[in-house]
This record gives sequence, C-alpha cells and structure tokens, in this order.
Amino acid sequence: MKEIFKILGVIFTMSIFTLNSNAAETIKLPTPDKTGGKPLMQVLDKRVSTRDYSAKALDDKTLSDILWAAYGVNIKGTRTIPTANNKKNLKVYALLASGVWFYDSEKHQLEQVQNEDLRPVFAKQDFVKTAPLTLVYVGSDKKYSALHAGSSYQNVGLYAASKGLAAVVRNLYDDAEVNQAMKLTGDDFVITTITVGWGK
Repeated sequence: MKEIFKILGVIFTMSIFTLNSNAAETIKLPTPDKTGGKPLMQVLDKRVSTRDYSAKALDDKTLSDILWAAYGVNIKGTRTIPTANNKKNLKVYALLASGVWFYDSEKHQLEQVQNEDLRPVFAKQDFVKTAPLTLVYVGSDKKYSALHAGSSYQNVGLYAASKGLAAVVRNLYDDAEVNQAMKLTGDDFVITTITVGWGK
C-alpha cells in the first residue's frame, strides 16, 4: 500500500511539474488598448525608421498592443490588416531575449516555439542583437504573403510612432540561415522583419 501511495505521489508531482512547464511556455497577453493613440495625420508625420535602440524591455501591455496592431482580431472578427481573398495565412513570430514566440491572434497570446535567442541570427546590424523585439513575418503563399506582411508592418510602424517607440523594417539577413534557424517546414519562408523598441 505504501508503494502505491509513493507511486501516486510521484505521478502527482510530475503532473504538477508538467502543468507548470506548459504554463511557462504560453504568455496570455493583456487586453490591447483600442482607444488610445495620436491622430492619424500626426502619426504619419512622426513615422521614421530608427536604428538606435535601448536594450530596455517592452512591458507586457505595450507588447500586447504591438502584436494586436500587427495581426490581431478586430471588432468585426477579421484581422487588423486586409487579407487578400480572406487568406489568413500570415504567421507572426516575436523574437525576444527569452526565445522565439508564435503569436496566436485568435487567443491573443504568445506560444514559445524555441527557447534560444535568435535575434543575433537576424543581426547583420548590431542594434538588432539587443533591441527588445523583432517581429518575423512568415508566409507560404508567394502571391499574397508579402502584401499581408507589408500591411502588418505598416500598422506596427504607425503604432510605434504614436507610442514614441523606435521601429525599422529590415531584410538584411541571410534567407537560408534564418529559415533554418526558425525551423520552418513545408513551404513556409521568412518574408521580412520589423525591429521595435525604445529609442536612445
């Protein structure tokens, strides 16, 4: 009987550990702020590409707003960007110091897919290694993927200008190297990236 209790105790402990491990691999993002921001014309006037970043981390609320602007679900149940032929096949990944995270727009949460910091792999320019966030756009459709990524990074750039953040769209990396590092499968490929953070 004692042996049975010991076994049950081990199973229970392992179950708790597994639950905690799974919880650590998902970040439920705060509800994005859909009411704030500067007037559109002011934001357009302020939008610039910046390559000088502080290493200061983004708070969860700001990260939530960025990702929702990038590819969130809006009031009509569609994406915050136009999608050609309603093809919602764009994938948005967040490169953070803690690893690579997939943005699940339906659940508005981040799911860790790698615990390795891949920012240096995308860093032909040194500032990318320490900037707190790089969004990586992945697609499989040669015709529409670039359109969707362009709409998304424009949203992010405008949000950054409104928030006083630095942002720059970047394609300066080795395509084969980043596709391999991201462990992409099938027809998926890296389309482009945008680096976001606090300017110096």
